[in-house]
Amino acid sequence: MSYGSPAAGPEAVPVCPRHPDRVSYVSCQRCGRPACPECQRPAAVGFQCVDCVRELSAQSSTRTVYGGTARPGGRPVVTFALIAACALVYVLQWVIPNDAVYQNFAYATLLTGIEPYRMLTSAFLHAQSFVLHIVVNMYTLWIFGQALEPVLGRVRFLAVYLLSAVGGSVGYFLLTPPGLGGVVGASGAVFGLFGALFVVMRQRGGDSRQLLVLIAINAVLGFVIPQIAWQAHLGGLVTGALATAAIAYAPRGRLRTPVQVGGMVVIAVALAVVTVVRVTALDLGPGGVAA
Repeated sequence: MSYGSPAAGPEAVPVCPRHPDRVSYVSCQRCGRPACPECQRPAAVGFQCVDCVRELSAQSSTRTVYGGTARPGGRPVVTFALIAACALVYVLQWVIPNDAVYQNFAYATLLTGIEPYRMLTSAFLHAQSFVLHIVVNMYTLWIFGQALEPVLGRVRFLAVYLLSAVGGSVGYFLLTPPGLGGVVGASGAVFGLFGALFVVMRQRGGDSRQLLVLIAINAVLGFVIPQIAWQAHLGGLVTGALATAAIAYAPRGRLRTPVQVGGMVVIAVALAVVTVVRVTALDLGPGGVAA
């Protein structure tokens, strides 16, 4: 946007182009025009006028530090959506009769070969008899989502979360004998966010000691409190860390996004291959039974 200015002359009084009734002897360091106090913006050296600041802002990168799309205000929309999805499913678990939601979508290792989708859907279910299960998981998702989603970008954050959810189920599948006991909860995905934040902090030179203490405490609780699947926690933690490493350590430039996508595809394929190998070894495919 341009503004007119009074004719310059040897004795012309400098006035702000946006407010011609205001005299100003402070000039913008970029364009050189006078700027009144209302139109001055602090710069690295001196001040810039509000128009130059807006122009530079429009020209600046719209990408996050890891290549995601930067959103105005940085609202964690994906985090909101994930919490809403888990809350909705929790309500459906109470409303739909005969425990149908749990029976059809909880993860049971014995069903891995014929209904592998349960490895993901189980992350959106929670124990009905223990309200703190969903409360703690959603609170943790909210805290870590606010920190990670604006940095990674929405798509990358969602990819890390979903991969971690599956990774948690794979960890449980690998480290427990096959059975029909249902496993539910977002804990594997949440532990994936623990691993993700650790990688981000290490890559950006932050102090990760408090986070390590938090991870250690939660890991110990998995062994102390009954009916907590520490195997899923471990699987989610490792998967989340690896997926985030593929994002954080990808080279800058045009190859960054392809490398990030390729890294996460490799992780997804690895999870699938490991699962198929164990399913085959245990003969858990269609028509198979546990060896």
